[in-house]
Amino acid sequence: MSRGPPSRRALADAIPVARQRGTIQMAGHGPEKLYDFTIVSVLPVVFVRVSYCAHIHAPVTELAKEFKDSLDRLCLITKHESILRELWLHSRHGTWRYFRLFAECLIELGRDGQPLAGRNAASV
Repeated sequence: MSRGPPSRRALADAIPVARQRGTIQMAGHGPEKLYDFTIVSVLPVVFVRVSYCAHIHAPVTELAKEFKDSLDRLCLITKHESILRELWLHSRHGTWRYFRLFAECLIELGRDGQPLAGRNAASV
């Protein structure tokens, strides 16, 4: 797991994907940052945290354990039906995986933000 902020390349690669879902608002920099950017459409608002993942093809349950700190930070964002929290993972080879954080579980998404059929959820 990456211990610092996401690379500029990772954020640059994430922004076009995010723009397909709405308007982007970047978060400020700092050690206590909870998320990297928001995606704003009509509703819901999506708070996204981007992280590097060396084992991008690991099962969701393993990723939930490996990225516990990032998920804990996302959990600090208010829970509301009009607010979504997502963790976007990228590998050094440009592979991406997208996850939505719910109160008790992590669900894998496609690039469009829709849950992937047949994918398991992991409890957090």
